[in-house]
Amino acid sequence: MAWTRVADRGAVGPGKGAAFEVGGRRIAVFNSDGYHAIDDKCVHQDGSLAPGKIEDGVVECPLHFWHYDIKSGKLLDYLEGINLRTYPVEERDDGLYVDA
Repeated sequence: MAWTRVADRGAVGPGKGAAFEVGGRRIAVFNSDGYHAIDDKCVHQDGSLAPGKIEDGVVECPLHFWHYDIKSGKLLDYLEGINLRTYPVEERDDGLYVDA
């Protein structure tokens, strides 16, 4: 495992997301019913998902409103079988860590 500290504790507030560069990848970390991390790249036009609206465990791409499950990375509309990569996230005493 290659755990990387990405932020201070509390840096990603409830119902919010933030993007981080981890191991050469752009990863979005969401705080919604726990922390979840997926690739920060909508498959439609490569838009960042981190600033998207989160509701019931689903993030909406702010560019063209495509929807992804933040726990599984699954695209929920338009194309079947598309899944963004997911990553384990841990909140530790000194910050948030992602295993990429």
